[in-house]
Amino acid sequence: MTENQNEPTKTEVQTTKLNKIPALKKNDTEFSAEVAAEAFEQNQSASEAHENNEQ
Repeated sequence: MTENQNEPTKTEVQTTKLNKIPALKKNDTEFSAEVAAEAFEQNQSASEAHENNEQ
């Protein structure tokens, strides 16, 4: 197999700024499913506790 000189090497692709994973930021709106599930469970517990206090 001959190498095509018009294509970047693996190293060039991996070091290209657009191909890097962005660093996490404080105001990042993406979160994992585990974090979402935990927040949902906490919210459910709080709702149930509130409902029990109203009775």
